Amino acid sequence: MVKGIHRILYGLLAFFIGLFIASSFFIRTKYNYSLYGDTTVLEKQQPVLLIVLIAVVLGLSFVLYRLCLKLNRYSRRIVVPAVLLFSFTIQIVIIFLFTRMPTDDSQTVLSLAWDMLYNKDYSSFQSGGYLYMFPFNFSIVLYLKTLLFLFPDNYLVIKIFNILFSLVTTLMIYLLYKELNPKSKSNDYGILVFAATYIPALFMSNFIYNDVLATALLTSALYFAVKFLRRRSMKDILFAAVLLALGNYFRSTGMIFAIAIVLCLLFNLRSLGMKKGVASIGITLLLLGIPGWTQNALLQATGVVDESPSSNSAPVYMWLNMGINLETLGFWDNRESYNIYQQEANYNKAESEELFKASISNKLSSATVGELAEMYYKKLIWTWTEGTYQMERYGMGNDGSSAGGGRGGFVMDHYSYTTFATDLFQGDSNYRSGLLYVLYVQNLLMYGFILFRLIRDIRAKRFGETSLILVILGFIGFYLLWEIKARYIYPVYPLLIVLSYMGFKDVYGLLTGKRGEKDADYITLILAFLGCSLVLTSCDAITAQTITSTDFNSRSGGFPGMNGNKNFNGGGRGTDGGTMRRNGTQGTDGGTGTGQQ
Repeated sequence: MVKGIHRILYGLLAFFIGLFIASSFFIRTKYNYSLYGDTTVLEKQQPVLLIVLIAVVLGLSFVLYRLCLKLNRYSRRIVVPAVLLFSFTIQIVIIFLFTRMPTDDSQTVLSLAWDMLYNKDYSSFQSGGYLYMFPFNFSIVLYLKTLLFLFPDNYLVIKIFNILFSLVTTLMIYLLYKELNPKSKSNDYGILVFAATYIPALFMSNFIYNDVLATALLTSALYFAVKFLRRRSMKDILFAAVLLALGNYFRSTGMIFAIAIVLCLLFNLRSLGMKKGVASIGITLLLLGIPGWTQNALLQATGVVDESPSSNSAPVYMWLNMGINLETLGFWDNRESYNIYQQEANYNKAESEELFKASISNKLSSATVGELAEMYYKKLIWTWTEGTYQMERYGMGNDGSSAGGGRGGFVMDHYSYTTFATDLFQGDSNYRSGLLYVLYVQNLLMYGFILFRLIRDIRAKRFGETSLILVILGFIGFYLLWEIKARYIYPVYPLLIVLSYMGFKDVYGLLTGKRGEKDADYITLILAFLGCSLVLTSCDAITAQTITSTDFNSRSGGFPGMNGNKNFNGGGRGTDGGTMRRNGTQGTDGGTGTGQQ
């Protein structure tokens, strides 16, 4: 029976991955904030250009893999630290070349951390405040407050900690892959290099929020859970439970990881033994809620709040209501849902729940079955094939003067100072559009290798990656109903890398398995030559697509309509030795400014 469930899960994911791949040959999904604003974009695909870029990326992938094989002669003690140091260096360079300033929620939580630390101001927990509406974000506020306390007024340190957590994720990807492939005779440095140079992850360290931190914790939790299932050591499930609880505390989608881990423990209950299996499940569930319970108890004990912070917070129905929208496909609905909670219900959770239920019911009844099916299809395809996790906005940033604009017709993003890189990759440049397209194609190829791996696993009746499958399916199902952003599925990227690398190795093995090393080198040389030849064609095709821009006045305002929200607006280029100061900005030395409106 358990094997039958495994087969169903693998088949279901194979169906979705196949749908993503097939749809990509007809629909091109995009997110370019500076050009189109904060919205989903679906266009007719250019199949010839797509196939050319697939050939280019595929050829270069085989070349890089062959180079990584040459590292096998070196010890892990040398290669692993060297690769991580290389990734660290790249990310340091990125945060100095793209000096993105916080905006929206990122700006708000940083501002609140500042106020709580220096002004002892917790008023945002009061009615109308940001944390009154979104108490779950107190975790990231507390984290930022701690960093500001340990490293006073140093803005750059926050991003460096992001980089460190990104490196943890990279290491966990490598260890997770090795744990799932214990019989591999190779050092498999290829996946380590792939994870360490994965472009969306390199840029997302520039984003001050909970994504990078939570992804590191949740990936680590999954690694220790997989390790426990294979080695049966209780200390591994204890590590997994602690990391899972922390990851879920910073990002509530950790619950999907928790469900996946518990289901895998149930599937393996016979092999684990009843006593050890029940104990592992109990530890996982018991520790899961401790961070949240502790936080709420301390807030009430210190008089910051009189009751549970979630008693009148925005209800889950608000995000479900956002998730049903024929025009935006479940993306940001221009404050429509916020207004129901804030204005119509006057921040009353119970009253707003009824209003949201009525709104959801009205949306479902007023739309035809065909319209709903089309919306959910497009919502699913955009979320999972956009391919960059909205790195273009949250990692690379914008100069605040590009065309299109964000919410309300303005580009709210800005840099503390511009560099040759920000000029080269400005919103309407072919370099930015070209990079986004390459990442889109890379994501598509990853799906191709994942599909190949899933089909081989089903045929061979191998189900060792069930935990990863469950997490990905959980995210697919959850964001089919919830408000969407491609950034929201960022915690899944480590699992996609692991599965796609498995598929890549399977394909590579089939191509070279019956040939000697010399023939393999010959094939690689041909692919490299083909890739380089096609690069010229693809670049010409990309740059031929001129895009005109219309300038808008920039705005750097923070989260709209929330009490306790002070904006971190930049002034001139900072030269104060890397400190956070009033009316300054991040300088070449890593400083930043915090001007209040």
